[in-house]
Amino acid sequence: MRSLAALAAKTGGHSQICASFFLRALVVSAAFIVGACGLLPEEIDMTADWSASRLYSEAKSAFTDHNWEEALKYYQKLESRYPYGRFAQQAQMEVAYAHWKNGDDAAALADCDRFIKLHPNHPNLDYMYYLKGLITFNGDLGYMGYLSPQDQTERDPKSSQESFDTLRELVTRFPDSKYTPDAQLRMSYLVNMLAAHEVHVARYYLKRGAYLAAANRSQYALQHYPNTPSQEEAAYILVVAYDKLGLEDLRADALRVMRLNFPDSVYYTQGLEQKKAWWKVF
Repeated sequence: MRSLAALAAKTGGHSQICASFFLRALVVSAAFIVGACGLLPEEIDMTADWSASRLYSEAKSAFTDHNWEEALKYYQKLESRYPYGRFAQQAQMEVAYAHWKNGDDAAALADCDRFIKLHPNHPNLDYMYYLKGLITFNGDLGYMGYLSPQDQTERDPKSSQESFDTLRELVTRFPDSKYTPDAQLRMSYLVNMLAAHEVHVARYYLKRGAYLAAANRSQYALQHYPNTPSQEEAAYILVVAYDKLGLEDLRADALRVMRLNFPDSVYYTQGLEQKKAWWKVF
């Protein structure tokens, strides 16, 4: 009986020793495997020994094919490896365009600003101002823009104002640029849209009974956006707002000015047209 107990104790102790040894071996093996993973070679960069001209050639090829992500990859490698060459400056311009076409307006604007700051005397500086103006020209309506005919004048005019300011700088600094005629046309459109936005807000205030705010907004449109199609409605809203406020002298003066500038206005007989909001689909 004692011999059996002693054998069992001896066998159990041996098993514990084996289990302990196995566990230690497992830990060591795992550590070895993890360490070995760090010794594996990293992914080989096939462009590592490419020249600046080859990187630019590959980027330009992808750019021409409208493969914006591929083009950006090569342009970024080119800029990081050859930051002071002639290819790098051309790449900086094309990166801005590629970011814009790839849907990243913020990155594209940052690219334009960086180029303008780094190369204030570059012969293609007018193009960078023009591109910056284009990026903010329309803004992004998002998916809802495709589902409903949103009036541009009902949107936040911030991007339109930024586009106008940039294009104005282009026209002022580079009057002979080949981009100036188109920039001037876009500026005319933007001025009309910004004026229409002010009148849209004034109309909204008038409808809500905020007559003083409506008058102020109409005055702003009349003073800052002369000779735009929205002047007629702005003048009429000003007359109505003064009338609602009981300011007879101001109303009479505003009406006199309106009749002088718009003698055949339809607002004398029809009043404000009840426009349907863009978001009211039904």
